[in-house]
Amino acid sequence: MLIDRVDLWDRLQTWAQELGFSQIGVSGVDLSDAEPGLAAWLAQGFHGDMAYMAAHGMKRARPAELLPGTVSVITARMDYRPAPADIHDHMAPKPDADWQSLEWQRLSNPQHGVVSMYARGRDYHKVLRQRLQQLADRLQAHIGPTGHRVFTDSAPVLEVELSQRSGLGWRGKHTLLLNREGGSMFFLGEVFIDLALDPTPAQSPHCGTCSACIDVCPTQAFVAPYRLDARRCISYLTIEHPGAIDPALRPLMGNRVYGCDDCQLACPWNKYAQVSPVPDFTARSTWTDANLLIWLAWSEDEFLRLSEGSAIRRIGHVRWLRNVAVALGNALRVSNDPDWQASAATALQARLLHLDPLVREHVQWALDQMQVA
Repeated sequence: MLIDRVDLWDRLQTWAQELGFSQIGVSGVDLSDAEPGLAAWLAQGFHGDMAYMAAHGMKRARPAELLPGTVSVITARMDYRPAPADIHDHMAPKPDADWQSLEWQRLSNPQHGVVSMYARGRDYHKVLRQRLQQLADRLQAHIGPTGHRVFTDSAPVLEVELSQRSGLGWRGKHTLLLNREGGSMFFLGEVFIDLALDPTPAQSPHCGTCSACIDVCPTQAFVAPYRLDARRCISYLTIEHPGAIDPALRPLMGNRVYGCDDCQLACPWNKYAQVSPVPDFTARSTWTDANLLIWLAWSEDEFLRLSEGSAIRRIGHVRWLRNVAVALGNALRVSNDPDWQASAATALQARLLHLDPLVREHVQWALDQMQVA
C-alpha cells in the first residue's frame, strides 16, 4: 500500500486531538548520543533503589532492542493539570485562577497534606495506555496491520529524550520536558512502530539563565542543571523508596505526602500550563480534602478503597502511613495550637501499635518532634 505521509500525519494529529492529547511528534530510534549521560547517571547511583533503571542497561536508549523492528517512535503529551473536584473547595485551583499561588498555599498549611497534582485524578498509566492504543488502532484501521507497542512510564524508555527530539518541548533544568504552550504539567507516552514516519523537528531550549527550579528544591536534589540525584528527591522518597526515609531529609519534606511539585510550581513556563480536557484527571476530593489526621486514621481497607483507580495505591498502606507520619511530625514541630497538637499526638500514639516497624519508626520520630518544638 502506498502511503501518503502528509495525509497520514494530518490524520494522526486529528485522531490524537480527539483522544485528548495536546500534541504528538515523531522521533527516530538512534539515541546513541544519550547513552554516555545515562551511563554516568547510573554509575553515580543517582537512581537510588530504582533497580529497574539499571536492570536494562542501555536498552533504555535503544528502542529497536526494546521492540525489534521499531523504526519510528510516535511521541505524545497529554495535559494533566486537574480541574477542581468541587468548585466550592477554596483550596482547589480554578481554571482562571493563579493556580501556582494556590498550590503554594497548600504547602503553607502544615496540618494538611499535599499530594502531587498529577496523582489527584485517575491513574495516568491506565488513561494514556488506553488512549495510545486507540491511536494505534486508528492508524492500523487506516493503513493495515503494523508491529507496534504503546508505552507510558511503563518500560525502560527514555521518554524525555524521545519527546524533545520529536519537538514536544525541550528538557528543562529540572530534567522534565518543557513546552511553550503547556509548561511541564503533562504526561508523556509513546508508540513504538515498525512504520517509517518523517521525524518532526526539535524545539530550541528556552530556560536561559533561569535556575528557579533548582533553587526552590526543598532537599536540593539537583546536583547541577539537568542532573537530579533521585535519592534526595521528595517524589522518589515518598513513592519509590521502600525503606526508612533519611532523618536528615524528613524535616525538609514539609507536608508533602505523595510526590512534590515545587520545581514545577517555581517554573515561569508553567504559567501556561493548561487544565486537562480529560475528565479522568479531575481532582478527587479524597486528595484535596487533605486533613493529615484523617489520612493517618485510614485502615488498610479504607486506603485501598479510597485509592482505587489512583496512582497513589501503588505505594501501599505502609508507605502511605510512613509519609503521613513524617508530615505530621513536621506539623508538630511548627504548630502553636495546643489542641491540635494534643489530637495529633493521640492519633500518632495509636499508630505506635502498628505491626510494621517502618510505620512505628516514623511515628515515633513524629512524636519526638514535639520535644524539638
